[in-house]
Amino acid sequence: MENQDINEENINRQEENNPQNETVSSENVTATPTAEELLAEEKDRYIRLYAEFENYKKRTAKEKMEFFQYANQDMMISMLGVLDDFERALKEIAKNGSASDLQGVELIYQKFKNKLGEKGLKSMEVNPGDTFNVDFHEAITQIPAPSEELKGKIVDVIETGYTLNDKVIRFAKVVTGN
Repeated sequence: MENQDINEENINRQEENNPQNETVSSENVTATPTAEELLAEEKDRYIRLYAEFENYKKRTAKEKMEFFQYANQDMMISMLGVLDDFERALKEIAKNGSASDLQGVELIYQKFKNKLGEKGLKSMEVNPGDTFNVDFHEAITQIPAPSEELKGKIVDVIETGYTLNDKVIRFAKVVTGN
């Protein structure tokens, strides 16, 4: 009888332990993701990676376009000195030179300016009386305004400003009135 009692006690203990084991194993089953959950997670990762790659392609294409637009910026800046010299020469020849000399230099000047314009160089139109704008003008000095309407406005243009593809590469140097 004692053996039977011991056996029954062991069986009861095993039955008590089994429901705990079943709950633990059922918790483990629900903790592992199903195939649909794994598929959804991998699909999400794929979509995010694809979107990231598309953004990378767009960004590099934009950077490449900007590089090509402004690759010759240094060369254009160095050519501005030559353009200024042409303008000064035209003024002097107009004062003291012959008409044929003026016509020849003006022809070369226009051709040079047009070639630079084809590459995206544009001169800024700045006239006395225009409003001073820090985004396009550089004030060299201030003088007393000759008239009341020129106060805070441009009185004289010392050096022409230029843009390259809508980006200012040289500010117009101006004198303002106060």
